[in-house]
Amino acid sequence: MQLKAPEHQVAGHIAKDGKPGPLVDDKGRFFKPLQGDSRGEIEVKFYESFSSNTEVPEHIRRYFPVYHGTQAVEGSDEAAMIVLENLLADYSKPSVMDVKMGTRTWYPEASEEYIQKCLRKDTGTTTVSAGFRISGFEVYDHKESSFWKPERKLLRRLDVDGARLTLRKFVSSNSFSDIGSKPDSAFASSVYSGSHGILTQLLELKTWFESQTLYHFNSCSILMVYENESILKGNDGDDARPKVKLVDFAHVLDGNGVIDHNFLGGLCSFINFIRDILQSPDESAES
Repeated sequence: MQLKAPEHQVAGHIAKDGKPGPLVDDKGRFFKPLQGDSRGEIEVKFYESFSSNTEVPEHIRRYFPVYHGTQAVEGSDEAAMIVLENLLADYSKPSVMDVKMGTRTWYPEASEEYIQKCLRKDTGTTTVSAGFRISGFEVYDHKESSFWKPERKLLRRLDVDGARLTLRKFVSSNSFSDIGSKPDSAFASSVYSGSHGILTQLLELKTWFESQTLYHFNSCSILMVYENESILKGNDGDDARPKVKLVDFAHVLDGNGVIDHNFLGGLCSFINFIRDILQSPDESAES
């Protein structure tokens, strides 16, 4: 089995200081190292529960990675890894964005130290003010035939207008080497709108979250993926369509019959940001 580091990881843990990072194989699988303390255990517990939970509607399952169990991987100090569907396997030049949802990112049982750590990050980003924050993104610049990815520390400084501008940049055809250019939102309609677009998928998730009380998705992210070259070529197959996926479940807890208002509120806010772009695709963030 040939494993390699994923080419288009925009957020989450990476291999560093002797700790293994995620890997992918050529069979469409993604290997995620089990996180320390209780986080890895929580994530495995969620995937095992979710994959067998008959109360989850079938049309909702497509928004989650397929779970293939856990596996010890040679060459990573025999580290135990969660084996998942590689969400980018069908894309050759994907544009990807990771958006962490909710106005708070800690879970109720967290230590005071962890809560304070999260609180500092949440109040210093758009998590509190907008109900979500952009954790990372990468865009394929078809004019330059290269990928462009901002540094994560720059994304942490985004205010609400900056987040709105970034969501426009994500669907623009401007060359990112021209930093001063106003994003043209050229792909906004193809990516965010339409019966198979991002907005339609987010609204379907919103409908479920308005009633689901199975889980509370603390500190989870929405992953958005599309391929601008497919749009330019007029491809409309399933593999070419924009996709929404939920990822990162190391802090998921049982819902205990209570609606997940933290995630739902963030999702509603994010939907409004997308709607604003579609209603005024040519507006700058400052207008």
